Amino acid sequence: MATPLTFRDLQLEFIATEQQGPIAYIKLNRPPVNAHHMPMLLDLERAILAVRFDPSVKVAIVTSQLPRYFSAGADIRVIRDDDPEQVGLLSQTSKEILQRMRTTAKIFIAGIDGHCMGGGLEIALACDYRIASDGPWQFGLPEVQLGVLPGEGGTQLLGRLLGPHLTLRLSVSGESFGVQKAHELGIVDEVYEPEAYASSLQAFAERIAQGPTRAIGFIKTVINEGLDLPLQGGFALERELQNQLLRTEDVREGVAAFLERRPPRFHGR
Repeated sequence: MATPLTFRDLQLEFIATEQQGPIAYIKLNRPPVNAHHMPMLLDLERAILAVRFDPSVKVAIVTSQLPRYFSAGADIRVIRDDDPEQVGLLSQTSKEILQRMRTTAKIFIAGIDGHCMGGGLEIALACDYRIASDGPWQFGLPEVQLGVLPGEGGTQLLGRLLGPHLTLRLSVSGESFGVQKAHELGIVDEVYEPEAYASSLQAFAERIAQGPTRAIGFIKTVINEGLDLPLQGGFALERELQNQLLRTEDVREGVAAFLERRPPRFHGR
């Protein structure tokens, strides 16, 4: 699949895209509730890869083009109508696509301004941060109520975030909960009043984009990949990435700014 190297070139059917300076907006856009199917997942993959390859993009926000729904999850009609083997392949493909976010050395922020259930929550969990508006939104992994498990990475991503016991409880019960509970659990990082949500989300992304983004990307890489390695392997990865950073312009700028007692001006290189 050919992927444009510039985010602005994207023209997708189920994902709306917008770029504001160094910030790329990936907006889920399949009415009425952003229930995803294979074509939508492939559009999401193209958007993720465009973020990865476009040097003008420093940070990405994954959000919704629709009111009241971040995403209701996978399209249940696919489970009803398709061959079980094909449904399993879709689930596997979804995991692989979401993993592309985790292996891209740029920060992805989920901006949640609506219900975030099932596969929608799994998309949000694949992001590095989750920021939500304080609304009547429901969160949860209700897949067990269909006789299946959270099959788009939910057991593993939530398990790494909350630990096995709490993840087991939430996945087996299939319970839904509000945004404040999601915040208390640590699923959502920040919650803002509706009138402050969009500006706060933008400001958070801008702070990251203005930072030493190569170092930030390497920090993401060493945490996501290094924690799956034996300790010495994690140390080796940390050492290798640090050695690369020590040769960058941003390190020279950061040291100079510290010694000159002025704010640094980073360029991500």
